[in-house]
Amino acid sequence: MSDEIIRTIQLTKRFRGKTAVRDVSLSVTRGSVYAFLGPNGAGKSTTIRMLLGLLRPDAGSVALFGAPLSTDRYTSLHRTGSLVENPSVYPHLTAGENLDIARRILGAPPADIDRVLAVVGLGYARGKLVKTFSLGMRQRLGLAQALIGKRELLILDEPTNGLDPAGITEMRQLIRRLPAEFGITVFLSSHLLGEVEQVATHVGILSQGQMVFQGTASDVSALRTPRLRIRASRVDQAHALLIAQGWAADVSAGDLLMTDVAAAATVNRVLVEAGHDVELLTLESATLEDVFLGLTHAEVA
Repeated sequence: MSDEIIRTIQLTKRFRGKTAVRDVSLSVTRGSVYAFLGPNGAGKSTTIRMLLGLLRPDAGSVALFGAPLSTDRYTSLHRTGSLVENPSVYPHLTAGENLDIARRILGAPPADIDRVLAVVGLGYARGKLVKTFSLGMRQRLGLAQALIGKRELLILDEPTNGLDPAGITEMRQLIRRLPAEFGITVFLSSHLLGEVEQVATHVGILSQGQMVFQGTASDVSALRTPRLRIRASRVDQAHALLIAQGWAADVSAGDLLMTDVAAAATVNRVLVEAGHDVELLTLESATLEDVFLGLTHAEVA
C-alpha cells in the first residue's frame, strides 16, 4: 500500500485567461496533518476543488490513494470526506437526522451516526435541533458528516473560519486526534498560522498560485532562524549605533532584531556604554508567520 494519499503533478487552473493555480505539485503522506497555507487569493480553495473533482484542471493531474482521479473518481472520493466552507445542514432537523440523511446517501450503516458523533464530541447532542447549535457545534457536526462512511482522507477548507477561541481549540484538538486514533489523513487549508503550527506534521505554502515551500514541520523549524530581540531606549539612535558598528539590525514593533546571536553580550555592552537603557535582550526563534511572510512577501489575511 502506497504511503502517498494525495499526489498532484503540475496542477494548473485558469479562469478567463488568468492563471489561478500554476504547476502545483503536492505530496501528502498517509497519517499526516498537511497544512496548506497561503494568503487570500493564493489559489488554496481552487486547488482543493480540483482535489475533490469539483473543478477540472486545465493541465496537470490529481491522484488519490495512488489512483488517477480522472479514471477512478468514484472509488477515491468514496474514501474521502470533505468540509468546504460552511457545513450543509438542515437547521430544523436534529443532529442525528442530518447525519442519517448523509449515511443513507453513502450507504453507511446506522451505527455510523453514533460513531461519528462520538468522534467529534457531539454524542450528547444527537437529539438536539441544529438551529440551537453554536457555530462551533455546527462546524463539528459538519465534520461528523464528512466522516460518515469509511473515510481515510479528510479535506478541510478553512475549518476554523468564524469560530471563537473555544471553538478553534476544540477543532484543533479534534484534528490532532484523527490520524493517531482513527487512521485518517488530514489535508487542511488555513491562514490561522498559530493554530496550524500546533497541529501540522507537514506544510505547503502557496503564493500567487505557485508552491513556494513544501516539507515537514521540522523543515519549517529549520527556516526559523534564531534572532536577538532587544528593547532599548531611543530605539532609532540605538539602531543607527548598531549599524555603525557593522551589525545587521532591523526595527520591528519598537524592538531591535538581529540574527547575530553570538554578539548578544557585546551588543548589550555597546548600547549601555552609549547611554541606552536596555530593558530586554532575549533569544527567540522566528515564528511560522515570519517564515510565511518571508516566503510569500504578503500580509497575512
